[in-house]
Parts: sequence; structure tokens; C-alpha cells
Amino acid sequence: MARTLLDTFLNKVPTPYVRRDGRASLFAPTNNHDPQHMLNVMGAVSTLFAVVSATSTAVALADWKLYRKAASGKKEDRTEVTSHAALTVLNKPNTFYTRQELFESEQQHIDLTGEGWMVLYRDPRMPSLGPVEIWPVRPDRIFPIKHPTDYLAGYVYKGPSGEEIPLAREDVIQIRMPNPTDPYRGLGPVQSLMATLYGYQAAIDFNKNFFINGAEPGGIISFPNNLSDEEFTRHRMRWSEQHQGLSNAHRVAVLEAGAQWVDRKYTQRDMQYVELANFSRDVIREAFGVHKHILGQSDDVNLANAQAADADFAKLKTVPRLERFKGALNNDFLPQFGTTAQGLEFDYDNPVPQNAEDVDRERESKANAFSALVSAGVHPDDAAHVVGLPPMRTAPRAAPAPQSDPLREEHR
Repeated sequence: MARTLLDTFLNKVPTPYVRRDGRASLFAPTNNHDPQHMLNVMGAVSTLFAVVSATSTAVALADWKLYRKAASGKKEDRTEVTSHAALTVLNKPNTFYTRQELFESEQQHIDLTGEGWMVLYRDPRMPSLGPVEIWPVRPDRIFPIKHPTDYLAGYVYKGPSGEEIPLAREDVIQIRMPNPTDPYRGLGPVQSLMATLYGYQAAIDFNKNFFINGAEPGGIISFPNNLSDEEFTRHRMRWSEQHQGLSNAHRVAVLEAGAQWVDRKYTQRDMQYVELANFSRDVIREAFGVHKHILGQSDDVNLANAQAADADFAKLKTVPRLERFKGALNNDFLPQFGTTAQGLEFDYDNPVPQNAEDVDRERESKANAFSALVSAGVHPDDAAHVVGLPPMRTAPRAAPAPQSDPLREEHR
């Protein structure tokens, strides 16, 4: 979609966002953490994997529909559109991805780095018809080209071999959690967790090495005299061969030449591995705002707490994430299909579970309001529409049975 002269004028920023020489720092990190490491850490920390998997799966499971907006502006008055090029592309983004895979992948990127990127592909023979494919790209490989007056000139994708591929603004969709110090990039929970994740990973590595070394703390071999290089190498190789690894655990050591073993007084209890691991899990859940029940931890969770946790997770975590996708689809994706998309909008089915008691109360309230309106003389169809009920047919009333006269029966 080409930019018009009016677009160029309207996109002038009233205040500078970047230096005029900002192009030189295009590939410089925007924070103190490597985005690639933030992507990799999901596979290294189990609690983080569980949290991101829960949020991204919930987003991917939502069902999306295309609607034509109603003149009233009310959602309930919209009409569903079941056939449109934009809907076809969204449901099958490309040959290798389903819509669910696309959304889950994008949400993983957003939760891990604060931003998700999608690149749109057009048929070069008919580019005016709009995008025909959507491809997810890694956040650590795409960079905005900042402009001192137009805010954004485009993007550059840096491939695995170092090749730089320029991309137009209309060919890229970014979904981000706003970064308070950088309007061009995102900021997610993992950035605030990096120190904790480093400590958590170090504790895991320590625990692994502890058992590899025979579940014994390390120590020092002290010699009374200096060793030659040959003697040092010989003692080190002999010690490794005889005592390193689980199969050599607790073997009796024989020390020569006046050597002494000096034990280091650090134990698993001293390192508080369990306490550190539990603390790290709590901090990770806190950063994402996820209840422990969502991760399958139900040691102190009852049914009421679990149902409340499910509802809160859908309302406070899934819905805001879906709203980001909704904004991107309606503001950046759908308009690229030209006049055929005017008056249309994407929307998702509400994932928040209904409370049974609330449903009963609502049903009773609507029934009472309907009865009161009908009793006041309002037509039943109009009354049903006012209170939000479907039109209802009234069954014909049976004629009352004739009542017998006691006096007449007595004369008989």
C-alpha cells in the first residue's frame, strides 16, 4: 500500500524521537539483555516454560470471527462475515502454519521479549489485492529504521547468515508491550526477571554438578611443597580418573607425598537450593501475575480458589493479550485489503468462563423484567428484545373447565 502525500505530511512527528544519526545504532541492543538469550531461557527454566506455555496456549485457543459493524455500534447487532480474503489468510497464514500456531508463536515472543513480529507477503503479480501470507519472525532479527522526522522509515531483517533484507512499513506488523524508554521496541516480564533467572539457572547447574561429583562437596588437596608441572598434571589426571563421576562416588582416596585433603564446609543445606528454587518460582509467577493453580500446583488450592484462578487468568491475562492481537488485526492487517474491508472488524470469542450463580441471577432478572413488561401491556416480542431475550411464542391458553352448580346437582 503506497504512502500518499497526505500520509507523509501527517506522519511528521512534532518532537524528535531519535538522533539524526540514529541509523548507526540500528543493530545495537535496546536494553541490557540479549533478546536471543531471552528466547532461549524458556527452554532452560521449567517454571518460565510452564508460564509462557499457559499464556500462549490460551491465546492460541481463542476463536476469531470477522464481523460487519452495525449502525448502532453494538456488538450484538453485528453480522458475521464468513467469506473474505482477510479471513482466509488469517485462518491459514501460510503453507506451514495454522492460525493457532501463528498466534502461539507470536505470544511466546511477546511474553519473552515484550514484542512479536509478523511479516506480510504479497503476490508480486497482484500486490494491490492485499497480503496472501503471514510469517512470524524472531524479535532478535528484526530492527526498526528510526527516522528523525517521519518517526519510522521501515524495517531491516537480519538473516542467519548476516544478510540484511529491507522491509516496508506496511509489510510488517509489530505487537508489543510498551517500553517506557524506547517507543520502537517492547518490554516484557522476562527483562525484569533476568537476574532471578540467572540465579535460578546457576542453582540448577550447581545441583547437577553436585551429583555428578558424587553428591559430595568440593575440596582442596594441599601439598607441603610446590609441584612441578609434570607432577601437577599427573596428580590432577589420577584424581579425575579415580574420583570424578557418580560411579566413583565415595571411593577411598590415597594421597601421596604428604598431601592433605581440606574439606570445604559448603553443603546442600548451606546453599539452600530448595529455598532458592522455590523463591525463583514465586518471583517468576509474580512477574507474570499467574496463580500457582494455572501451573498445576494445587497443594493448597480448593475448588473455589481454582475456579476463581481460572476466571482471573482469562480476564486479566488472556483478554489483554487478545486485545493486542485484535488491535493489530483491525488497525494494521485488515485495512490492507482496501475497500472490501471497510466496515469490517475482527473479534474473538470471550474466553472468560461464566459463573453459574451469575448466570442464574441474570436469567431470573430478565424473566422478572419480561413478565413485568408484558403485564404492563407491552407486546411479548418487544419485551423480549428490551430485556435481551430471544422472541418467544406464547402457547394458546386452554379454555377453563365448566364448574358444576351444587344446587342444580342436588335437584337432580
